[in-house]
Amino acid sequence: MALPYEIYIGLRYLRAKRRNRTISFNTIVSIVGITLGVAALIGTVGIMTGFKEDVQAKILGTTAHILVNDRMKESMTDYEEQVKKVSTVPEVVAATPFIFRQVLLTSPSGVQGIILRGIDPAREGAVTELAHNLINGNLDDLSHTVKVVIPEKEREPNGPDTAMRPGIILGKELSMRLGVFPGDTLNVVSPVGPITGASMTPKIRQFVVVGLFQSGMYEYDSSLAYIELGEAQKFFNMGATVTGIEVKVADVFRASDVARAIEQHLGFAFWARDWMQMNRNLFSALKLEKTMMFLLLVLITIVASFNIVSTLTMIVTEKQREIAILKAMGATRKGIMRIFMLNGLIIGCSGAAIGVPLGYAFLWLIQTFWTFDPTVYYISKIPVHVLGSDVLLVAGSAIVISFAATLYPSLQAAKLDPAAALRYE
Repeated sequence: MALPYEIYIGLRYLRAKRRNRTISFNTIVSIVGITLGVAALIGTVGIMTGFKEDVQAKILGTTAHILVNDRMKESMTDYEEQVKKVSTVPEVVAATPFIFRQVLLTSPSGVQGIILRGIDPAREGAVTELAHNLINGNLDDLSHTVKVVIPEKEREPNGPDTAMRPGIILGKELSMRLGVFPGDTLNVVSPVGPITGASMTPKIRQFVVVGLFQSGMYEYDSSLAYIELGEAQKFFNMGATVTGIEVKVADVFRASDVARAIEQHLGFAFWARDWMQMNRNLFSALKLEKTMMFLLLVLITIVASFNIVSTLTMIVTEKQREIAILKAMGATRKGIMRIFMLNGLIIGCSGAAIGVPLGYAFLWLIQTFWTFDPTVYYISKIPVHVLGSDVLLVAGSAIVISFAATLYPSLQAAKLDPAAALRYE
């Protein structure tokens, strides 16, 4: 089967005559420019997507997919009944009550304001990844009190020398800040305590560190601590109430739809927020950063496209006689345009075909040979994930830009007057 004359002639025009090797060199430079632009885009988008998914996994490992609260009050009554109702909503995997309060932790080595969460150790592991993030101890330790020796200076006269204290689980960074480790005791200070006279006295209680967790997010590891739900209710004088309900769903990307279903099932009095809504600012910033990096690196491809314009313009100038002969033989203006548009498409497709595997090779080198100290950077390797849609977008943009660069030279070739070109031949 014979090739259309536009394809045959277009392929020949990419190779210059012996007396003018500049065109062949410019063609190679154009392909290299497109290749580098595509490879840089693949590498950057893959790393940005990897970091976004890494942050997402760490957030979902510590917090629930959905939080359910009472719209009218700060606390929720009859929470066990509400947990049962939430559990019947389609796509809900597990649900558990929780308490959320800001407190102050004090130890002989430091003072730190943190978020204290009261949890049900038996059900928390089904909703979050806290059990898997523990590097010391286990969740069941929160359900038991620990015997500690009371220092002599703190003992009451003729009082016992030991006491039973509830357990607390700290983030690794928080533990290091306070200088406490498993088996050590610390004080939890609540700003809301009993009212004496005209003032409010802070409530203080001693806890024993029974475990440490490391989520991979510094913000969580340095500002979160967990105690047993019943101990939290007693410490904060909440009675038989909780702050809300944590929910885990089957598909994290359908959490918004499930949250709306939970609100409809429980009624207007309850408010359900999904993880994307609670972390909207962070993920919006990551998405904006990825978009801006994509647009900035597309400039590399645009710069390479100017080289395509110059190359095709030189080809049109050199091939004026041949173009005139083709028109005299019956070639149409559209046929002449297709010849030079084909040249730009070949350059764009060649650059994309080479650039995509080059970008993958770049990411493989980064993951294989570029390592970090996880104790400092919280990651041992740069997270990378290349989406198929991103590859198509990058390659497609390179080809479209290359094609757009052919429009001006193609129009100039199509406008060429055969009589004027052959006048002096």
